[in-house]
Amino acid sequence: MGEAGTKQRIAILGSSGGNLFYLGGKDPGKLLDELLLQIEAAGMVCGSLQFIAAKASMDNIKEDTLAELYSWDEQTKKPAVTAAGTIAQVNEAASQLDKEIASKIASEEIDAVIFMSADPNGANKQAVAAAAEKRLPATGTGGTSMAAIAAKGVNVIATSGTTGTTNRTRAVTFLTSFAKHFGVSYRPIIGKAMKQDQLEQASGSPFKRINLRGMMLSSLPGFIAMALVLAISKIPGLSGLSDVFDLMINALPVVLAVVAAKQVADLDDVSIVAGIVAGVLSVKGGIIGGIIGGICAGLLVQYIFRKCVQWRFPATTVNIAAGGISGLISGLAVYFLIAPVALWLGGGIRTLIDFLVYTNGTLAGLIAGLLIWPAIIGGVYHAAILPIVLLEMEKTGNSFLGAVDMVGLVMVSAGITLANIVAPRDKGEAAVAAPGFAINMGFGTFVEAAYPFMFSNKMVFAGAILSSGLGGLLVGLFNVRGTAYVPSFMAPLLSNNAAGFIIAMAGALICSFLITFFTNKVTKKNTKTTNADQTASEIAG
Repeated sequence: MGEAGTKQRIAILGSSGGNLFYLGGKDPGKLLDELLLQIEAAGMVCGSLQFIAAKASMDNIKEDTLAELYSWDEQTKKPAVTAAGTIAQVNEAASQLDKEIASKIASEEIDAVIFMSADPNGANKQAVAAAAEKRLPATGTGGTSMAAIAAKGVNVIATSGTTGTTNRTRAVTFLTSFAKHFGVSYRPIIGKAMKQDQLEQASGSPFKRINLRGMMLSSLPGFIAMALVLAISKIPGLSGLSDVFDLMINALPVVLAVVAAKQVADLDDVSIVAGIVAGVLSVKGGIIGGIIGGICAGLLVQYIFRKCVQWRFPATTVNIAAGGISGLISGLAVYFLIAPVALWLGGGIRTLIDFLVYTNGTLAGLIAGLLIWPAIIGGVYHAAILPIVLLEMEKTGNSFLGAVDMVGLVMVSAGITLANIVAPRDKGEAAVAAPGFAINMGFGTFVEAAYPFMFSNKMVFAGAILSSGLGGLLVGLFNVRGTAYVPSFMAPLLSNNAAGFIIAMAGALICSFLITFFTNKVTKKNTKTTNADQTASEIAG
């Protein structure tokens, strides 16, 4: 293990993941570079690396999907691709590397582990077991995998889902946790100077970087900030903040445009400026107009930047041309041509949701509640439901589907984890469930904490869907509009019907708690009976 005066050795294990794929995982070079940058800033070193980079999201993986395996090159002190081929072939090579890393952990050549969408039952099985045996501090992202890793006894000091993260925020969070654990000083590196060779680093077609889901997820904090302003404006004496709320609604297209331009152009400050200019001119088109303006600005930034460098323009002129002109052209195109269509499209989606709710809100809520767990497990939630939630929030600050999210996912997950704290099938499950319950209640996210319990027992799984359906039914019955991704005690304050939201939240939590509680009791009793019968049979034999 690392001692005083020596640098802690960090192992990086994982894959490009499902949701992570859209938030940095599809570009493993940049993802790993950011991690290594922050590891160096913390005075630590990379000791081992096993990263499986697939060419598609793991949510939609196929046997013939191409992938690459990154490992650590001790000679160059850099990541290197050591295997490439189909995902099956790469997984086989990863298993061999897993043995080597497990051996290094066992021989105390690794001091801590970062997991990113790792596979504790497959490609990372032996390393996870070794880390658990040595009680190495570990952190990471990927709700399902981190819950399973913790369940195997790994000393997880910090964890989170992937939603809303970036390469930089993940890396800084990981190293902050390790710095605190090891008692070392760490000052994150927030930015790097733009180099002349950045043009070559921004390789590949910018069209491949257009991903609406990633743009929506990254913009989520702006929508939550707007919802908070709406809630505060309802406090007596603070009604003047309603003007701030209106201002923030107009700012949302700018937020989306900046995120879109930055993701597509990938040229840091230049693309941010282009996104701001395009976003300001896209306000009349709503968030759809902002996304379109930002995407166009990002594409133009790439083109103009390259041309200006080829023409040997001074760096200052390159920035002005790429950031200013591209944003202006894109913004004006949205302002005069696209905004009316974009505004009509967004309004049409909101009108359809309102029509369904007002026609039969109870039935609409029930159906939404029953489907939301299959949607998130099947990878549909972030692609389809979350964008609709944000479209709803664009005008009112809260959302019908947002309320179903909080009730059907967050509260149900909290109920399942709470039941496994109060009445676990074995003592180890309580330790796994406690962090998930705390995060769900305290932050309104990490619903994946319930996965280990749902996937290991069909009754718990069925109870989750049933409880979610009940919660959705209550949301529709009380015509609630709300949001997730906020502390549970704060969620009712951000809704249009605090009392109704509290009833719906409590109903879903209690229902999932009771079903899981009694299922655990029955399962535990049956297990004891089976063991007793086996013992009696052995004695008789």
